[in-house]
Amino acid sequence: MNQKFSPSVRQLRAFLAVHQLRKLSAAAERLFITQSAVSMLIRQLEEGLGARLFDRTTRSLQPTAVAEEMLPTVDRVLRDIDSLGDSFRDLAQLQRGRVSLAITPTLASFLLPEAIRQFTASHPNVRMVVEDCAPEQFVSRIIGEHVDFGIGTPERSGAEVVTQTLLRDHLSLVCERGHPLARNRKSVKWAELTGHPVITMRPGYGVRPLVDGTAASAGAVLNVVNEVSFMSTALWMTASGMGASIMPSAFAKAAADPTLSILPIVAPRVSRDICVVFKRGRSLSAAGAAFIETLRRSIKPA
Repeated sequence: MNQKFSPSVRQLRAFLAVHQLRKLSAAAERLFITQSAVSMLIRQLEEGLGARLFDRTTRSLQPTAVAEEMLPTVDRVLRDIDSLGDSFRDLAQLQRGRVSLAITPTLASFLLPEAIRQFTASHPNVRMVVEDCAPEQFVSRIIGEHVDFGIGTPERSGAEVVTQTLLRDHLSLVCERGHPLARNRKSVKWAELTGHPVITMRPGYGVRPLVDGTAASAGAVLNVVNEVSFMSTALWMTASGMGASIMPSAFAKAAADPTLSILPIVAPRVSRDICVVFKRGRSLSAAGAAFIETLRRSIKPA
C-alpha cells in the first residue's frame, strides 16, 4: 500500500455503489458517470491500497475479503460526509443556525423588535442571541468575538473593526408642543438653547460629548437640569414638563409620543450614524447577512 495514499470521496462512492450493485453499469447509472469512469476509480483505489477489491466474473463483481473489511468504514465515512453536507446546506439555506449581536439597550428598543419578528417568522429554526451592553463595552464585544457583529455607534472604532452605515441620525430637541422653541418652528439653532432647561445624557456617556462640543463651538450655554443614563428616562422627564431633551431624533420618533415635538438642531446640524460593526477580517454567516438585510428593510420606511 502506498503510505501517502488517501482515497477520494469519488473513489469511495464508486466502491460502495459497486459493492452494493455488483455491476459497473449499474454503479455508473447510480453515480451519473460513465462505466469506464467507475472502472478507473476502482482501479485507482486498488492501486493506492495495494489490494484487489473485486473479483471479476462473467456476470458480476464479487467483493474480496479486503472489500468486506473495508465496507463498514467506507459506509460510515460517506454517511458522515453526507451529514456534513446536509448541515452546510441547512446553514446556507437558513434551515438552522445562530445570529449573535451586540447592541445598547436604547438602540435595541426601537431598532430590533420588528426586525426580529420578521426574521424569526421567515427563519424559525435560526436562533437569535442579543447581547445588550453598555456603550463602553460595545466594541470590545465585537473584537473579542463574543458576537458575530454589533449595531451601534462606536465612538472610537479603531482599525480592528469595519462599519457599514445602517441609519443616519441627527441630534434634535425634544420638547412639549407648547414649549417656546416649538411654536411655529421646524428647527432650532444651538445658540437658541441658551437659558432653556435641558435634559441630556450623563457626562462622557452616549451622545453627551457630541452635545457639549457642538454647543460650545456654537456659542450656546446649556442649562442642564437633569443628566440621565437612558434616553427613555429623558423622554418621560420631558413629557412631565421637567425640560426639553437633546437626543438623536430616531429614538424620539420611535417613541411616537403625540404630546412631544421633535425639532432638528441646526447651525450646525449634527449627524450621528448608526452602523453595523464587524471585526475586520471576519466573515459573516448566511444567517447573519440575512438578518442584517431584514433589519435594513424594517427600518427603511422610518
